Amino acid sequence: MNANAIPIKASSSDKTAWWASGAAIVLWIAAAKLILHLLTASRYGFFGDEMYHLACGEHLDWGYVDQPPLIALVAWIVRHVLGESLLAVRFIPAVCGATLVWLAGALVREFGGGRFAQTLAALATACAGIYFVMSYLFTMNAWEPLIWMGCAWLVIRIIKTGNQKLWVWFGALAGLGLENKYSMGVFGFGVVVGLLLTPERRALAQKWIWIGGVIALLIFLPNILWNIRHDWPFLELMRNIRAAGRDIAVGPVEFMARQMFLMNFVGFLIALAGLLWILLAREGKKFRVLAWTFLTVLATFIALKGKDYYPTPAYPMMFAAGGVAIEAFTRRRMAWLKPALVVALLAVTIALLPIVSPVFSPENYLRYQEKLPFPVPATERSHMYASLPHHFAWQFGWPEMVAAVARVYNSLPAEERAKTAIFGGSFAQAGAIDLLGPKYGLPKAIGGHQSYWLWGPREYTGEIVIVIGSGDVEETRGYFNSCEVAAELHHPYARPGENRPVLLCRGLKWPLKEVWPRLKDWD
Repeated sequence: MNANAIPIKASSSDKTAWWASGAAIVLWIAAAKLILHLLTASRYGFFGDEMYHLACGEHLDWGYVDQPPLIALVAWIVRHVLGESLLAVRFIPAVCGATLVWLAGALVREFGGGRFAQTLAALATACAGIYFVMSYLFTMNAWEPLIWMGCAWLVIRIIKTGNQKLWVWFGALAGLGLENKYSMGVFGFGVVVGLLLTPERRALAQKWIWIGGVIALLIFLPNILWNIRHDWPFLELMRNIRAAGRDIAVGPVEFMARQMFLMNFVGFLIALAGLLWILLAREGKKFRVLAWTFLTVLATFIALKGKDYYPTPAYPMMFAAGGVAIEAFTRRRMAWLKPALVVALLAVTIALLPIVSPVFSPENYLRYQEKLPFPVPATERSHMYASLPHHFAWQFGWPEMVAAVARVYNSLPAEERAKTAIFGGSFAQAGAIDLLGPKYGLPKAIGGHQSYWLWGPREYTGEIVIVIGSGDVEETRGYFNSCEVAAELHHPYARPGENRPVLLCRGLKWPLKEVWPRLKDWD
């Protein structure tokens, strides 16, 4: 017998046909989640970040002001392989969400859990509210949990088998994670803390973990060099965000209360059971690296006043441990707890599903929201002024905005259109022009927000500029000899910033290339 095996015996109910086995049930749950995402993928419209990521895919580089390069590469692949429809763009996130459910089941099997443990962990992962949003929109968040949990799976395998060579694969996956989102570094830091606080620190005396670290660094190096070459845009962006107070900072108590909401209240309790199982139970103590990793990730984001969803990619490993803990606990007592947890988990999910998935029309959602006994939490101050939650609101108004810009643009004589620039006040507005504008014959947009500023004004002089989303019309007029409101926007569900007027401006007072540095808007 393997000395590292966990002494949890499979119950007789686990000895059944494959289609009813734990692994099969996990796949059924994953398939159900995939189908739900595909059915709702085209319900509303493109999200602001999605259009920006697609634009980044047209400017492939080793970095961007607000993100590493992986999302742009994926956007390029999606555009050239699947197309630009909502279903095409959101297919990859949906698959990532279903795969995360499968991976939660795989983590349970590594912990030694049986059919119920796999079912509960997969269900908790599938039902976590934040994962509905992450698996719905084409953003870096879609595959971040997969990368983190892939690293967690490797840590478990290293603990169980003693195969230190697996740190090489950990390093490769962590390097990929850093090219996806810088928060991978927080998870990696958590693993290091976990190693130092447990007997697994012996790995630090061997070469393989250091080789893995070098591999991660080499994979991440092109983005580091890009940031050096561009004078660290991401750090400047973070400073600007903090100085402007854009994000809503909350204290530790509220931060943890939001964790309960984001992860499904019942799911949070399952994760808590998993954390306690790893820290206290004889069978779970060998995996304490993961418990300390989880706690370090939470503590780090609380200390840094990060957004409430930042630590959520770490939860599936706690769901997996929680499934094992509850399965073992109910084997000898309180057997009724198993169906009760499943029913409670599904009930809460069904009750809160409209908040995280576009199952309702906007009108019906607003009726639903009015009856909620609590407000839907916001992470940025600008989100508080929209009628819908941010992940819904930022999907509305884009076709109407682009159509209005097209009417203004196409009303100009041909010789004027050739020198007319379209300036987007945000990366989403510029991205909407780039994605939806070609059918109207619109040129690609320019802008000062995030990476659009790096892409420059191209050959435009500023003689004629259509300005979208100006936050201060009078300030904008100060740049030009004349500036008039050419179109009004009034979409009832769009964010207020997307309902600002479309301006037609003439005669920039300075050459556009000279004034461009003043237009940088990194926030």
